[in-house]
Amino acid sequence: MTDPKSLPYRPCAGVMLVNREGRIFVGQRLDSTLEAWQMPQGGIDTGEDPQATALRELQEETGIAPDKVELVAQAPEPLTYDLPDELVGKIWKGKYRGQRQHWFLFRFLGDDHDVDIQTPHPEFRAWRWAEPNEVPVSIVNFKRALYKELFEIFAQPLAALQRE
Repeated sequence: MTDPKSLPYRPCAGVMLVNREGRIFVGQRLDSTLEAWQMPQGGIDTGEDPQATALRELQEETGIAPDKVELVAQAPEPLTYDLPDELVGKIWKGKYRGQRQHWFLFRFLGDDHDVDIQTPHPEFRAWRWAEPNEVPVSIVNFKRALYKELFEIFAQPLAALQRE
C-alpha cells in the first residue's frame, strides 16, 4: 500500500455561509451515516479559481445562486486536513491523503426558500442553520482542528456580521 504521507492533498474550496441571524449553514452528507454536519465544500477543477469553485459548490450543494451571497472574507492561506488511515484509498480513487481547502466567508442575502438541497446531484440529506459554536463540534473528528482554526481566522468578520 502507498504511504498516505506521499500522496498530495486534493485542492478544494469551502464556504462558511452566514444568515441574517448570524447562524451558519451546515448539511449532513448523503454518503455518511454519521450525525456529523459540515459546511459546503468541494474540489477545485483544473484551472478554476478557488472563489469560483466556492460559488459553484455552494450552488451545486445547496441550490443557492451566486447572486444570493456576498463575499465578506477569505482565509489568507489554504487549510489542510488528513484523512484517517482507514479512509485513504477508499475515497477520491485513492489519489489524495486529505484536502487543501481555500475558505470563504459569505453573507447570505436570500431567504430559506432559496435553499434547495434536492439538486441534480444531491450531497446533503438534511440542512440547518447552526450557532457558530456548534459547528466545530458537529463535524467529523478528522476535520475538527481545521474547523476550529477556520473559526479563529474568521472570528472578527463573523463577530461584525453578528453585530449588524
